[in-house]
Amino acid sequence: MTRFPLVALGVSTLLLQACVLAPGMHMDTDRLVSQDSAENSMVEMVQITPKLIAQDLAVKSQAEVPPELLSYVPENYRIGPNDALFITVWDHPELTIPGGQQQPSSANARVVRDDGTLFYPFIGNVQVAGKTLEELREIIATRLARYIEQPQVDVNVIEYNSQKIYFSGAFENTGILPVNAQRLTLLQAIGQAGIDPERADLSNLTITRDGQTYRLDYDRLTTSPSRIGEVYLKPGDKVHMGLNDSRKVLVMGEIPRPGALPYRTSRMTLSEVLGTVGGPSPLSASGKEVYVIRGVENIETETATIFQLNAKSPSAFLLANQFEMQPQDVVFVGAAGITRWNRVISQLVPTATILYTGARTEDEVRSNN
Repeated sequence: MTRFPLVALGVSTLLLQACVLAPGMHMDTDRLVSQDSAENSMVEMVQITPKLIAQDLAVKSQAEVPPELLSYVPENYRIGPNDALFITVWDHPELTIPGGQQQPSSANARVVRDDGTLFYPFIGNVQVAGKTLEELREIIATRLARYIEQPQVDVNVIEYNSQKIYFSGAFENTGILPVNAQRLTLLQAIGQAGIDPERADLSNLTITRDGQTYRLDYDRLTTSPSRIGEVYLKPGDKVHMGLNDSRKVLVMGEIPRPGALPYRTSRMTLSEVLGTVGGPSPLSASGKEVYVIRGVENIETETATIFQLNAKSPSAFLLANQFEMQPQDVVFVGAAGITRWNRVISQLVPTATILYTGARTEDEVRSNN
């Protein structure tokens, strides 16, 4: 990797003029590097090479599910307020269906009060919230034994209203998903909620649990071997699928159709981006001046990265097809004989940084709501 610094403000006019290239010439990056110290660098120039692609793929192939999510194992369902229970006492229809057999089960349901109690004949008020169905069955059977010889009791939940999982973002069915006695995996829940393919940023799935937010690359974890299928959802979890309307890839320069492309998956490549906008202009674009500018949160303290692709090389098409984009990347295709690199940097790096920071802030606000 080569450090690619900006010219310091105190450099003389003659030195600035030395950075200007005549039409038809290429940039001598080594010469520019020697004109400034690393301390004044605000960007880092990286050539897109097979080695870089291999390193990037190796890192991304290691995408894993946070161990905290994998460690949760659902326990038996615990009754909560507003759950509707159907309590059966065999051979005692007056306790099981006091409204008569002609009534539906819901008419004979017993709803848990907000304070977690319910009333049952002979035994009065019973604290049921937080108890499993088996625990409640034993409590009712034990207390009824004072009045009924060897009571046979069964307890079922016919309406689950106390425990919920919340879905927001780019799902077709956002809102509340009730938790029932069946264990629910993350993939099962997402299947029920349905992903909106046009609005979803599949690389940005978050789960907020007990005040902690976990970020998952849903696209990568579901298209390569991973343990995402072992993640169970916990009552109270908030699942958010990122929206791509605030996460774009900006394409500009010598191309037929400059603009912003929605970022949908973590597999969006440079070749896809260039192909969507019509590719570099054959009449005015420089084959060596294809850049990907990756912004940072704080341009004053962090170094932005600029990736350069030599599109004149036949192998460049293979590299571009393997180079994966990130949200808020800026793709710039320079003109043949570009003359002032510092001017390009001063305009594009702040733009990439503003896009990066703005999108991240908006996404965090949506995840917390």
